[in-house]
Amino acid sequence: MGLLNSADWKAKWISPISEEDSINRPSPVLRKQFTASKKIASAFAYVTAHGLYEATINGKRVGDAFLTPGWTSYNKRLQYQVYDVTPLLQNGANAIGVTLGNGWYRGVIGYTNNKNVYGRDISLLFQLDITYTDGTRSQIISDESWKSSTSSIRYSEIYNGETIDARAEKKGWQVSSYDDSQWSGVRVMSFSNESLIATYNEPVRKHEIFKPVKIFKTPSGEQVIDYGQNLVGWVIVKATGKAGDTISIQHAEVLDKSGNFYTENLRAAKATDHYILSGGQEETFEPHFTFHGFRYIKIVGNAGAIKPENFTAVALYSDMQPTGSFSTSNQLINQLQHNIQWGQKGNFLDVPTDCPQRDERLGWTGDAQVFSRTAAYNMRVNNFFAKWLKDLALDQGPNGAVPFVIPNILGQPVGATGWADAGTIIPWNMYLAYGDKQILEDQYVSMKSWVGYMEKSSKDYLWNTGFHFGDWLFYSLDNDNIGRSAITDKYLIAQCFFAHSTQLMINTARVLGKEADVSYYTDLLQKVKDAFVKEYVTSTGRLISGTQTAYVLALNFDVLPEALRQQAVDRLVQNIKDYGDHLTTGFLGTPYLCHVLSRFGKTDVAYKLLMQETFPSWLYPVKMGATTIWERWNGIRPDSSFASASMNSFNHYAYGAIGDWMYRVAAGIDTYLDGPGYKHIRIEPRIGGGLTYVNADLDTYYGKLSSHWKVEDGQVVYDIEIPANTSADIFLPASGANVIEESGKPLSASPEVKIGTAENGLIKITVGSGKYHYVVKK
Repeated sequence: MGLLNSADWKAKWISPISEEDSINRPSPVLRKQFTASKKIASAFAYVTAHGLYEATINGKRVGDAFLTPGWTSYNKRLQYQVYDVTPLLQNGANAIGVTLGNGWYRGVIGYTNNKNVYGRDISLLFQLDITYTDGTRSQIISDESWKSSTSSIRYSEIYNGETIDARAEKKGWQVSSYDDSQWSGVRVMSFSNESLIATYNEPVRKHEIFKPVKIFKTPSGEQVIDYGQNLVGWVIVKATGKAGDTISIQHAEVLDKSGNFYTENLRAAKATDHYILSGGQEETFEPHFTFHGFRYIKIVGNAGAIKPENFTAVALYSDMQPTGSFSTSNQLINQLQHNIQWGQKGNFLDVPTDCPQRDERLGWTGDAQVFSRTAAYNMRVNNFFAKWLKDLALDQGPNGAVPFVIPNILGQPVGATGWADAGTIIPWNMYLAYGDKQILEDQYVSMKSWVGYMEKSSKDYLWNTGFHFGDWLFYSLDNDNIGRSAITDKYLIAQCFFAHSTQLMINTARVLGKEADVSYYTDLLQKVKDAFVKEYVTSTGRLISGTQTAYVLALNFDVLPEALRQQAVDRLVQNIKDYGDHLTTGFLGTPYLCHVLSRFGKTDVAYKLLMQETFPSWLYPVKMGATTIWERWNGIRPDSSFASASMNSFNHYAYGAIGDWMYRVAAGIDTYLDGPGYKHIRIEPRIGGGLTYVNADLDTYYGKLSSHWKVEDGQVVYDIEIPANTSADIFLPASGANVIEESGKPLSASPEVKIGTAENGLIKITVGSGKYHYVVKK
């Protein structure tokens, strides 16, 4: 349990007292010896740092979390962790050892080579509360009695990697028998504890282990290992050699056209770990305060013969429970789903980052909002996003503007459409996925503030000012003299999101019982929609931007009057045909493209886009060997050359937002607004794309929810599981109930099942929890 108020902290902030190497800033170590003279009943450690920390007691690691205390808007919210360390303590002499790293707090962070963003110090706060079997208690706290020195970690930066010199290791410094008489003291710092908070979300932990799938020399003579998967984490290295021998491990996502190691897209990030041997027996190295995005490593130095067992890669990400699975009869689609999930794993490392490999790795709001609903299917992300959204609210400008990145390290917040709307869209998506009103309560002021910013920035309810990213990375051509680039007016997009966030305020106010706000935002929404039609729609219903994104956003957010929607759908479908059944959307249009098509009866067109294998499409990167989602549709061109290295990540989850359509439409698993979090379930699978089966399973808070369908012998077989304490409406395409069997019996033979008709040739079946086997005959 966390400490209930700041006065419960008796520990003092401490920093190393010795003068620091200000260039390399090696990681300091701090230690404290103490005696436990009685039998211990329980002991809990409360730990945080300015920077990152790893702690030990009697030489054993405290906890299994990494990169603690995580990344928050440190000056406003600094997390601490609580550990049950009872098994680590012993009667008699004990020793606490803590290693610190620069991390996000004072390390290089942001693509402008910033450092010391939150402060220049590196400091520790440590409190150990011990309860003895006789009921008495004692505390060991960080204070002026601690000792400090430097560690074998001679350099450590998130972007650049870590240098460990095993010759500098102070053998035994973590145990009580060590003589620290030559160590320096510590300095007590006067930091406030008011910003301290208990850890809100799951910590970063180690997950999958990868062995080399290929060890080879490139045409340039580089010694390279391929792990077969673009992952985020690091490599554990075992080595034997002479004192001073150095092994360097460089990291890369791809090989170039010639098969050589390619790091240009990492920009300024060195992404290299250096290990200097102490000599003698086999030594094991792994980083502590950095992480890398990579599929390949290049080994430079005195590694000797490269043995696969000596180079093990380990994935690191926030310890979110896996919840969703999705598979089909098409292996390319299955690989796409794999890539979506691994894009999420690699970029959900305490904050939802845009990319994990180059000199960026920031919590971009636009990327997070477009992917948030997809993320909530694959993993349990409610705590993950709740923690991040609290930082969003605190980093929001006084005028309501939401920064580009959270935590904000890029300066004054500027409210860019589609990015800043993360403040309204993500809380609502979390409510839909998990049914917990608390996130709406927590974020309500922030949500209102963001919509208020758009309202104040508009004139006559038309928001056509300020900076916007627009439909980021849409389909575009260089030297486009034929007008094929899909450029969408940024202010048209802004007006669409203005309407959408206003609608979400209506929804949220209704859930929270704020009727006055419901009325206010309902009135505002109509004015926003009227302004859209007046400014961006011709008398015949044509939008001033004739792009897929323009029509998709206008239709998805209902800014077009109903009488103009069908012609807009027709224009959208024609546009897709004009591009040879290819999408042209960027970050803001892509998540909604297939949803709009299915909503308006064009699921066949949505499937054409999903199954498209040539650029631009979701399956093009899959065909090119991708194991994660790319930042660009053409990160690697058909001739194996690269898009611009200045912005070409091969692990970016935004375009993975198609997963939401795959789960909610192809598999048909959805939730109703009157029973969010899958209390009231909607099952409506859409068959198409040449698929012969789709299997989807979701671990909800009520239990397992499944929707499986397969086509065989001209019939469609559905296996559906509804969890306990829920109800579901199942929609099956059939001419009537008489052609549907359930578990081998006519559907009408089940009196407890409510059967109705729905539009578009569907039969509606209302059921409670249970397993159902339906066959829809020819």
